[in-house]
Amino acid sequence: MLKNHYLVAFVALSVSFIFGSCSSIYMPNVPATPMFRHQGEGYLSGHVNLKGNASGTVAVSLTDHVALLGNASTVNHGRESNTHFRQWLAEGAVGYFTEIGKSKRQILEIYGGYGLGNSRELDQRASIRDYEVVGNRKMDFDKIFLQVNYSSTTKGRLNLFGGKRVLNYGTAIRVSRVGMTDFWLDDVQADKEENLFIEPVFFTRMELLKGLQLQYTTGFNIGVVNNSYLKAGNSIFTLGVAYNFGRATGKKKK
Repeated sequence: MLKNHYLVAFVALSVSFIFGSCSSIYMPNVPATPMFRHQGEGYLSGHVNLKGNASGTVAVSLTDHVALLGNASTVNHGRESNTHFRQWLAEGAVGYFTEIGKSKRQILEIYGGYGLGNSRELDQRASIRDYEVVGNRKMDFDKIFLQVNYSSTTKGRLNLFGGKRVLNYGTAIRVSRVGMTDFWLDDVQADKEENLFIEPVFFTRMELLKGLQLQYTTGFNIGVVNNSYLKAGNSIFTLGVAYNFGRATGKKKK
């Protein structure tokens, strides 16, 4: 099953490069995957991709099945290039989580949330002094999303990098309705667009220290609506760290 997960992740990565060649005014953040087990756990994570899109998450489990999370991301890419893209995005969600399977090595999470953001894309050309703007697109947007996470932990520890490491892997499928609340083309208000994005994401975590894990994430997004500007086109491919603390490795109280 672990080999199948790596195969799926490899296919997703290949597809993500194909989708990444298209231009879009929206860049998805890394889906939050705290993978809680019990009440009283906390979760922190940070991720970054090759375009400088930095995402961070903070989450807490309020009960043995209910959790809250906050997620934020920012990117400022291509300042000295023909295309300069900037975006910030913040979102919050409430969700349900549970352990599944006889051995309780699998976790299922379901989250629903809301987010706000702003994107700006500038067309530039080099001048004697600096790059000058020759065109721009700017939008304010909001999003409503539903996300399902699944993960599994390997039975034993793997011998990696001179030690025995815990490895877990998982999938997050996020469906997001993203809509422009304002849109400008060359500083003139234009018709607004909205889209429904389906985002399959695959992640693998390797334990570095107790509670601290290195995470590799890859995925892509599919836009249901054929828009001119708010469309699929930016993949998810990041490296990051995740830290679970609290009662993550403990047992439930009787």
